[in-house]
Formats: sequence, C-alpha cells, structure tokens
Amino acid sequence: MVGFKATDVPPTATVKFLGAGTAACIADLITFPLDTAKVRLQIQGERQGPVRAAASAQYRGVLGTILTMVRTEGPRSLYSGLVAGLQRQMSFASVRIGLYDSVKQFYTKGSEHAGIGSRLLAGSTTGALAVAVAQPTDVVKVRFQAQARAGSGRRYQSTVDAYKTIAREEGFRGLWKGTSPNVARNAIVNCAELVTYDLIKDTILKANLMTDDLPCHFTSAFGAGFCTTVIASPVDVVKTRYMNSALGQYRSAGHCALTMLQKEGPRAFYKGFMPSFLRLGSWNVVMFVTYEQLKRALMAARTSREAPF
Repeated sequence: MVGFKATDVPPTATVKFLGAGTAACIADLITFPLDTAKVRLQIQGERQGPVRAAASAQYRGVLGTILTMVRTEGPRSLYSGLVAGLQRQMSFASVRIGLYDSVKQFYTKGSEHAGIGSRLLAGSTTGALAVAVAQPTDVVKVRFQAQARAGSGRRYQSTVDAYKTIAREEGFRGLWKGTSPNVARNAIVNCAELVTYDLIKDTILKANLMTDDLPCHFTSAFGAGFCTTVIASPVDVVKTRYMNSALGQYRSAGHCALTMLQKEGPRAFYKGFMPSFLRLGSWNVVMFVTYEQLKRALMAARTSREAPF
C-alpha cells in the first residue's frame, strides 16, 4: 500500500502475503458472529414470497438474530463454520490482499504512480484469483453458517464431513458451486475494498491530514468497509443463496437472482445489509490496522535479524 516513509524498509511480497492471511484470520475471529447473522438474514424467506416471509420471519435485525441463535442453538452456533472460515481467510486473503501491491506494480510496470485503472485491474485480478484458490472453503463456511445446530436438520457434523459429503452427494463441482457469482462478488469487493482503502489513505497522506499511523489506517478502513457493503451487497446475497441451495433448486446464479426478484422484490438484494456493514466495517478496521502493523513488525524483525552484531 501507499504511505511508507522513505527511511522505512518496504515490506517484501512474502511479508505481505503472510501478513494479509494472518490479519484476516484475526479479523474473522473477532467479527465471525456478525457474518453468521448476515448469512441467516440473507437466506431467510428464500422459499416464500415477500409477504409470507415478512410474517414468518424467524430473525429480525442483527441483535435479534444473534440473540435468537444463542437462545435456540447456543452460543457456539455463532461460530459455526469458523474452521472453514479461517481456512478460507488464510488462503483467500493472502492472495487477494497480499498480492495486490505486486499485481498493481505489474500493471503499472513498476511505476510508483498508479492510476485508478491500474488499481481497479489489480483488485479485480487478485479477487478473481483468490476465488479460484479458496472456493471450496467458502462453500463449506456458508453451509455451516446457514444450518441450525438445534434439532435433526443439520446437514454436516464437522468441517471434514462437510467436504466429504458435498463431494460425495454433489460431485467435485459441488465444492465449486457459486464460483461465477463469487468471482463477480470478489472482483467487486476487492476493487471497492482495496482500491477505496488505497485511495482514501493516499489522499489523507498527500493532504497531510494525518500521518501514516493508526488513525489514518482506521479512517481509511472504515470508509472502505462502507463503500464495499453498498456496492457488493446484491452480489453477496445471490452468492450466499446459491451456494447454500439444495441440488437443483436453482439452475444458475442468474436464475437465483431472478427468482429472488420475482418472489421477494428488489429489497431482497439488500437483506442483511446492516450486519454486512457492521461486519465489513469492523472486519476492515481490524484487518487493515492489524495488517499494517504486522507488515512493519515482520520487516523490523527481519531487519534486526539480518543486521550485523
């Protein structure tokens, strides 16, 4: 990212790769209940029309969803799918965030002055590449978050069981279900998230409004989280519905989106918006602040190790 002082040693690609995955896992640990609440709200009412769905809604609002889950399924339900979520972040964030600067430099041919086009290309590229690497972990995470722990309706008993069951019942393609909407979503998310963070931080530093430290990172990350939620929410809802759907329920991601529009109306595409924003906003703040500090800490440790006695 931008903002390193001339006297600082810039982080290597390996440091960025490892730092991004680690920071994303830390952010997931803190914000996972909000992500689970978002998934429950997004899939609510998918087999009903808008009137019936509103009348029989089990979950109402972020806090209501969390309290209902704790009351009916226990506190552990808020972290259902966490193992797959951490697997996803370690492989997914390492690629989409950790490789962003390297890909951006590739598109700008090493120039320090990157235009908006180069940033958008870099964000789209790493976002799509990350999906190609981590899609099965995302499918398992969503399935776990969507299923209720109480009762006999649980589809999977463990993370390993989920991978095996999906592969056995739906074939290898089942683990890659929803790849198309997920590629679209993450190209959009990466552009909105990383490019917005990059631009806000760059603007703040060039205007000398803040120094390259925690307040600057916090402000940039919060702005990036809001922009990402507004832009990516419709694709995110379709992705969640499609990946969680039973075999044959939807012919394609486009059919899923059309069914939602017909049965529930356009507002369905912004279901779970508040938990999405709370989750993305807080996730971005934790992840980017941690990522920036991890990069500096890892480079400081490397420099001190290589320094002569």
